[in-house]
Amino acid sequence: MHALSRAVVSRCTIAAVLAGIAILPAPCRAQAPAKRTAQGAWGGKTNGAGHYADVNGIKLYYEIHGTGRPLILLHGGLGAIEMFGPNLPALAKGRQVIAVDLQGHGRTADIDRPLSVALMADDIAALIKHLGLESADVMGYSLGGGVALQTAIRHPEVVRKLVVVSTPFRRNAFYPEILAQQGQVGAAAAEAMKQTPMYQLYASIAPRPEDWPRLLGKIGETMKQDFDFSKEISGIKATTLIVAGDADIFPPAHAVEMFGLLGGGQRDGGWDGSGRPKSRLAILPGLTHYTIFNAPALAATVTPFLDERAP
Repeated sequence: MHALSRAVVSRCTIAAVLAGIAILPAPCRAQAPAKRTAQGAWGGKTNGAGHYADVNGIKLYYEIHGTGRPLILLHGGLGAIEMFGPNLPALAKGRQVIAVDLQGHGRTADIDRPLSVALMADDIAALIKHLGLESADVMGYSLGGGVALQTAIRHPEVVRKLVVVSTPFRRNAFYPEILAQQGQVGAAAAEAMKQTPMYQLYASIAPRPEDWPRLLGKIGETMKQDFDFSKEISGIKATTLIVAGDADIFPPAHAVEMFGLLGGGQRDGGWDGSGRPKSRLAILPGLTHYTIFNAPALAATVTPFLDERAP
């Protein structure tokens, strides 16, 4: 690690880590935190009304944008709500986006437990119930996509539709160079990572910016663990949209495989569309893992799926 230049460490770590209508009732919202403007390339104003929800021993930060059917929106690793850029207001047209900062990210402080997609999925299910919602659509990118998947698997009763963006369901789907880069992520990379948009965003809004090395350490440990959700995905009941870039951190064939596990790609859709599977697949051209989350094409792809009446 020490033999690598700061530029190399930063570049590798970015690649590895990024590796019915209901309106929320006001009494469910905790006191709003002080306003702090996110900085850096992933920063900017979200213009949301931020609140904290006390669930599962964590003070989970969330913002509400728009009105209509609820959509839970989950960011990627070392990111925060702001990283979705223009996609957040675009998604909030015609629906109520509930954007969340996950454990240890953004304005949500870390707590004494592992950074686990299963535990964070429990947080999201608890948040949905805390807000008095029977169910919600859930959309996540990368790490947030893993949390969204686990929410649908562990708490199917609260997920209406599911959108999984740039998220592998099996660890060995990552390209070999991504797996190698993930091995370099840890607390030791904290200083070198301070030149990245991830740190600039984190330092400007985190309740405890000094937790940056701790977050990197937890992310690193999480990425070293093997996983394969194949069996669980086959049992997902929520209508699902899988989205990936054609130059993502795993081959497009992996997204196609996930689509197959959900019953897609088994037969002709028919001239009248009657043979279409319940779930959907979108491979977005010209997009990478590092551009898809704030590319306008993402909201343009997801919105028709969310607007379509669930089968």
